[in-house]
Amino acid sequence: MLNSVYDIVVKIGSMALIHNEDGDLDYNIFSRLGKALKPGMLLVSSGATEIGRLDYLSRHGSEIEGDVEDVKTDYAAQGQMILLKNYRRFINPSYSVRQMLVEHSHFNDSEKREHILKFLLRAPEQDAIPIVNYNDPVSSEENRKMELKAMGSGGRAIIESVDNDETAAIISMLVKARQLVILTSVSGIYKVRGDASTLIREVSGSTPKELEQNVNKAIEYCKGASRPGANGAGAKLKYSLGPAKMGTHVYISSAENRIDDIVSGKAVSTHIYLK
Repeated sequence: MLNSVYDIVVKIGSMALIHNEDGDLDYNIFSRLGKALKPGMLLVSSGATEIGRLDYLSRHGSEIEGDVEDVKTDYAAQGQMILLKNYRRFINPSYSVRQMLVEHSHFNDSEKREHILKFLLRAPEQDAIPIVNYNDPVSSEENRKMELKAMGSGGRAIIESVDNDETAAIISMLVKARQLVILTSVSGIYKVRGDASTLIREVSGSTPKELEQNVNKAIEYCKGASRPGANGAGAKLKYSLGPAKMGTHVYISSAENRIDDIVSGKAVSTHIYLK
């Protein structure tokens, strides 16, 4: 068992926060998750861009037209405050809530990474819950790619952090979280997409090498993503590997399930871990 001030890092995807039939937020999800959060837990939440899009559409009756990157920036900036407002609405009022917006450069710089770690480690001591998201409004894809290329010019591994699955994995490793729960719109990883009977309940290994081999086998079943711009189930498995190798128990499950039920095994999930 890892020695950490964080019992659980939770990551939730954009589509898990949206009620598709109504084109609106799924307030049941916000309520269930918000009420479950407490000090010693950390949330990495996607959703700002899609929530901003829905909010703009509801106010103006049409979507923003223009350059894709500019539109994404505008939606993300509009949705970020709505995202945090809804979490704050349901989190126990006796707890503080602290937003941390990260960029690709933060985890590739040792001083910035240390600053983030200290901030995160202080939070549980102060009865505070950090909520993390990528800072989309301040970083265009073109500039990001140029900066990442420059960072990797020496051949070292680079953390992009644009995908919040990666961000959650990096943060889990940074704080040595005991458990990482990835909430999505389905119950876990399927061998056949959309067929619940093919759910992979466990991906494990007795050694880090065996675990990596088994994760790579599971990735072979993953094709496509739920929406444009998403990296899909394969990315969740890929990014889960780092924390799992360190001893973090990783669960991929539906946002309809309660966190306690997922980590206790009461709710179905795909459980990735080192034996």
